[in-house]
Parts: sequence; C-alpha cells; structure tokens
Amino acid sequence: MEQQNTELNSISNTNNRASQLVKQLFGYLFALVCLVWVFHDIHFGELLKNMRNIHWGWVALAVVCDILSYIFQGVRWRLLVQIKGDISVLRATQAIYVGLFTNEVLPLRIGELVRAYLVSRWVSADFVSIIPSIAVERLFDGIWLALAIGFAAIFVPLPKDLIEGEEILGAVVFIVTGLFLYLLFRKKALIDENSRDNSVWKPLGFVKSLISRLHVELQKIVMSRSFYISFGVSLFILFFQILSFWLVMLAYDLNLSFWAGAVVFLIVHLGTAIPNAPANVGTYQFFCVVGLSIFGVEKIPAAAFSVLVFVILTIPLWIIGFFALGRSGMTLTQIRNEINKLLNTAKTEKKNMENLRGGISE
Repeated sequence: MEQQNTELNSISNTNNRASQLVKQLFGYLFALVCLVWVFHDIHFGELLKNMRNIHWGWVALAVVCDILSYIFQGVRWRLLVQIKGDISVLRATQAIYVGLFTNEVLPLRIGELVRAYLVSRWVSADFVSIIPSIAVERLFDGIWLALAIGFAAIFVPLPKDLIEGEEILGAVVFIVTGLFLYLLFRKKALIDENSRDNSVWKPLGFVKSLISRLHVELQKIVMSRSFYISFGVSLFILFFQILSFWLVMLAYDLNLSFWAGAVVFLIVHLGTAIPNAPANVGTYQFFCVVGLSIFGVEKIPAAAFSVLVFVILTIPLWIIGFFALGRSGMTLTQIRNEINKLLNTAKTEKKNMENLRGGISE
C-alpha cells in the first residue's frame, strides 16, 4: 500500500511539472506573438524619435504615485492579516515588493505565495492561514475594477465591445462575490462533516481539508472590522495606479483625458491578469497599443508609449523589489524550497491524521 502511494505521488509530481511546463511555454509563445504584432512594421529609429521629448518632471511624479499605490496595498494587507499577528505597513509593503519582483523574474505568478510565506514568518503564523487575505485582496480588486470601468464609461465614449466586456466582468464579479459570501456564511458543520470523510481519494481529501482551513480563515477576516476598512483602502490603490499611468501619458505628450488614460490602464490591467511571461513582456505592450487605438492614437506613437510606460513603471519596481528581497535575509530559491516543504508537511500531517482515524475506527 505504501509503495502504491509513493507511485501515485511520483505520478502526481510528474504531471504537475508537465502542466507547469506547458503553461510556461504557452505564456512565452503568447508574449512572442504579442511582441511580433506590436513591432513587426516599426523601425527602431521611429520608436526613439517618438521618445525624444520626454517631460521628466511628470515621469518622477508618476513613479512616486506608483510607489504610493503599493504603500496603500501594504496598508490594506496589514489590515487583513492583523488578526494573525501585528505587522507594520513597511513590512507588509516589503513583502508585496518581494512578491512583485518574483513575478517579474519568474513565470506563473508565484510571487503571491512568496509574499504570503514572508509575512507568515514575520508574524509567526501558519503559512496557509495567510493565503485567504490575498484571496480577499483579489476580490476587492475585481469589484473596484468593474466599478472603475463602468464609471469611466460615463465620461468617455467606449466601443460597444468594451462595454459588453465590462458588463460580462461586472456579472462575473457579482456572481463570484455572491458565491464568496455564500461559502463564507453557510454552516461550518458542512465543511467539518466533509473533512472527516475517509472514503474519498487521499489527494482529494487533502484538498478538501485545505479548503476547510481556508474557509475558517476567511470567516475570521470577514468578521473583523478591518475587512470593510481595507475595502475602502483598495480604491486608493487603483486610483494611484491609474494616476501614475496617466502621468506618463503627460510626460509623453499624449493629449488624452484622465478618464481616457484610466480606460487604457484598465484594458492593460485586464489583459495582463492571466499568467504569462515574466514581467508581462509582450502582453503589456499589446494591450497598451490596443487601448490607445480606441482613442485614435497611431500605432508607432502607441508602441513607443507602451515601451516607455513599461520601463518607467517597471524599473523602480525591480530596484525596490530587489532591495526588499535582500532585506528579507532570504533568496528566492530558499523561499521556494521552504514553501514546498510547508506544503509537503501539510500533506504528511493530513495523511497521518487519516491513518490515525482509520486505526481508531478499526
């Protein structure tokens, strides 16, 4: 029996590695296609010509606003994790920057797990118990994103396809929010009953046990006062992200309104939401050009701007993220190994509990 379990675990690990490799290859291929589409008919000299007259004062202000958006994210995350332990805004922001830096240099967006691990160490909490706070963050972001697109449509005439897309996004966010609340407030006894079911396949049993733990942690967050405060703070995160993007437009002499800049940013934000190549290279430029084309910006200046805004808002992130990682006292390799150990330990504990229950029942 033990040999069979070992073989199943080996097959599962092989399948997971193969699945990750396929996702990486797809991400790189999609990024390459996007880059080819953006730059295939543009000469390098034309791009440089469109970048000559940059207003660096606006660039500096854009970088400041971008940093402010991450500081507000640190404020929000501190509010959401404070039920697990006290952490400063500076520490929370540091972990966020480490996670962002990880997403910039590694595929598949594992930066969320990296920052969760760092905070779990700093507040002496269970790693899994920190993950629900990140899920709540994503829910907040989705709600404000849908509201922002709808609000921008009041001030800027949008194409029919984009309006239909916003309606679909709004419906999805509404359904997900409703499902989220239902799962949180339904009777906990149902979860406990399922978690004691020994008849299910063991890997599935581990997943059900993990979901049960996440469910309990989510309930704690929603029942706290900071849950509602953090939702309000989320608005400032989105505002400063849009503002920094629009300020780069001013630096580039793109004469578009703030609301037009917001629409382009939201298109880029939505387009790069799916896991792709590290740093969103390719997809960022593609959706930036697509968004600007809605407002009549020609492809060459749009492509030049897509490179400019990417560099201006990404290089400071790399620098601060690299510094934040160094200050954490760990390397990315060490953090990844520790996360894998924690997940394997959780699986082992679940297996031991199942064996113990089986022995008691006999």
